[in-house]
Amino acid sequence: MEKLISELLVDYLERRDTKYVFGLCGHTVIAMLDALNKSDKLHYLSFRHEQIAATAADGYARMTGRASVVLSHLGPGLTNATTGVANASADSVPMVVIAGDVPSYYYGKHPHQEVNMHSDASQYRIYEPFVKRAFRVDKKELFADILDRAFKIAESGRPGPVLISVPMDMFSEKVDTLFFERTHHNISEIAKPSLNRDVAKAIAKKLVEAKNPLIHIGGGIIVSEASEALKELVEFLDVPISRTLMAQGALPDNHPLMLGMTGFWGTNFINKKTANADVILALGTRFAEADSSSWYKGVTFNPDKTKFIQIDIDPVEIGRNYRLDIGAVADLKSALEEITTAVKAICPQGKTNDALKEEIKAYKEGFKKSYADIANDSRYPMTPQRILKDVREVLPEDAIICTDVGWNKNGVGQQFEITQPKTIMHPGGFATMGFGSAALLGAKLAKPDKQVITLIGDGGFGTNPSVLAAAKEYNIPVVWVVMNNYAFGTIAGLEGSHYHHTFGTVFKIDNEPYNPEWSEIAKAYGIKAKKVSNADEFKGILEEALDSGEPYLIDVPMENIPVPTEGIWNINDIYTPKDNVVAGVLVSGEAEKSAHVSTN
Repeated sequence: MEKLISELLVDYLERRDTKYVFGLCGHTVIAMLDALNKSDKLHYLSFRHEQIAATAADGYARMTGRASVVLSHLGPGLTNATTGVANASADSVPMVVIAGDVPSYYYGKHPHQEVNMHSDASQYRIYEPFVKRAFRVDKKELFADILDRAFKIAESGRPGPVLISVPMDMFSEKVDTLFFERTHHNISEIAKPSLNRDVAKAIAKKLVEAKNPLIHIGGGIIVSEASEALKELVEFLDVPISRTLMAQGALPDNHPLMLGMTGFWGTNFINKKTANADVILALGTRFAEADSSSWYKGVTFNPDKTKFIQIDIDPVEIGRNYRLDIGAVADLKSALEEITTAVKAICPQGKTNDALKEEIKAYKEGFKKSYADIANDSRYPMTPQRILKDVREVLPEDAIICTDVGWNKNGVGQQFEITQPKTIMHPGGFATMGFGSAALLGAKLAKPDKQVITLIGDGGFGTNPSVLAAAKEYNIPVVWVVMNNYAFGTIAGLEGSHYHHTFGTVFKIDNEPYNPEWSEIAKAYGIKAKKVSNADEFKGILEEALDSGEPYLIDVPMENIPVPTEGIWNINDIYTPKDNVVAGVLVSGEAEKSAHVSTN
């Protein structure tokens, strides 16, 4: 029996229990839209910009752990979606992008919106640098095989996006259903590699014998759902944990052994702990620049003092930035279970380190005290610290927060306690403006019983305010908290510290601060909205927004106060060179002599 490929694709997605397709129309995909229109199980969500569609799909996939689906037109549709898809790739988020393409019989003849500068119908190659695989379907008989492979590639190993470019005529082609028969019986999940027991024993021995061990975790812990396995090992050995931005929530920020975030926005206390460890077990982290203080030796990590052990699902990351004593490719959950079993065999009584826990407790209390005054300040525009304090006091601990870029990401990573996995979503690797305002839509669709908000700057929100239309059209009850400092605040602070001006980074008319009235714009979209007029009313408005059961925007005027940091970022040394720093290496003196307050 023959059926249309578009119909078989819908059937495939339904069998995968796909709930939503995120997209934007174009002439190359209307045959697919026709098939979606006939489905009772699939819901197609139409957005006003492809970046929003891809980012909403990103948020949905982070919450479900399964590949989300994006439907895109070719040409500008495909290029508009690139930022959202690349952001998902940088943060290891599974996604399958199905993109319409020019008709297969018109390759190279300049059909409408074709890209063919270097080869005919080559627009799908735009995605090759940041997707796990970019397919183009050149024969209808291969469609089922490519489709099935795409989802498995997206969800296996280190998760990430996969592109399938489909010539528009292919959607309307009929193919024998036998070609899809295999997809009815194929496995839906692929078993992940476990850790060799001898390797687990070797790692356990190093942890047990270390005088000053530490576990450094990245977002891979959350992706692999390894929080409980990590907690068991950490508490059995009383070993301290440091984390990256993307690992926030893997263990509670208030856990007695959790130090906090390392790197740029880490503190001296945390960075000293990691720099002076004799053994570091690194789990699901790439040792990226932000988490490693631009790899300055002795600031956050010190390979002269530390023996590194690294476990990751992606073999490409093993030993990329630091030399290793042991490297292993494995699923983190099963690896931690093997290591814990080996540790208990070597050291059945476990270890206690009450002095360390008291030291961490005292540090955390002192750190909170250091910004308590500004966090309780009632001045207006509000301080970012006050905004974060009020949000934490109002928001349930199981609520989901999507951040963006600036205070809402870096400050949240540093000062805002997250206690449950998958309740915070950061645009980590790509640091994409506009992430928060769209990702929360997907997060809410995936977790309709949870409160979902975004903390986002006015610069980030202004990149794509048409997210409001989608929230209204599909009645997605989320809350946007626009932290409005009338600037691209992070870059304004950075430029101001080095060049003593803010040219090109602040929003002004006739030298007066300018922004659209975001609350009025939201109302024009049919969204409930309020602008905060004094600091003490913010909490009440936030409570009202959360209780409203519908989309709600809060415009919060805010001072542009830099996120305080004691870490090091190489760009500061590029813009304002220091005598004791050459090519990313501290030449003389202790690491902290080069530390300075960043303006980010």
